[in-house]
Amino acid sequence: MEASRLLRLRIAEFLISSSLQLGVPPIVKYTALSMFIERFYPSLKRFIQENDTGNWLLKPLSESNLQLFALISIWISSKLHDSCPLSVKSLKSLGDEVIKEQHFTTRDFSEAEVVFMQVLDFEIGVSNISFVFLEDLLIQFRELARIGELVNFEACMDIMDLLYETEETSMLFNSPRSLAASVLVASYVITVPLQQLEFPLLPWVKFVTSYKEEDIQEIVRAILEHVVKDGSEKKCSSHLILNGV
Repeated sequence: MEASRLLRLRIAEFLISSSLQLGVPPIVKYTALSMFIERFYPSLKRFIQENDTGNWLLKPLSESNLQLFALISIWISSKLHDSCPLSVKSLKSLGDEVIKEQHFTTRDFSEAEVVFMQVLDFEIGVSNISFVFLEDLLIQFRELARIGELVNFEACMDIMDLLYETEETSMLFNSPRSLAASVLVASYVITVPLQQLEFPLLPWVKFVTSYKEEDIQEIVRAILEHVVKDGSEKKCSSHLILNGV
């Protein structure tokens, strides 16, 4: 079980790192994470059991093959969102550099794309992801209150990246709208200076999302327990008290 968790962590980190190296926009990265971490990876075991496939990409399912599938998720996401999608040449070039255990050809990338789509049952609807809702909430917040400009969007994305790293916290992505609201609150708590906490963010989030304040509070606490470390704990505890979280 521990080995499986470590593998999952390494693949999530690989996908995030590869997105950075490829220079894709955030929507491409988070769509790729949604497809791979929330749907593809959890469905693999069942797919292999239910389909008598001898495909070498699945049997055995090595870490290098999973890294290839992670690049495929970025590729598909780029096709969905970019006006000039990533080329297979750029993906292969990165794969040659960062996948150490195996060399993949352009034909392997095409074959892996087909397998990826089969595991997803050819359903790639990606509108219902947390990043889209988070971005919209932050825009609304900044239009409403000047303090919204102090909420660090990079911190929001850092939080989301961290949540993808473990199976327990990535389960929060099953409720993308409530998670988006909670990430916004968590980032507000962490990044806005203590003396400038003026805006009643929780009541506003309740108003625009219809979620109960106590439900958002619970998710925010879970997020902070996961991402807040060492010296930041005292600061965030004070924020939580003053902000009623």
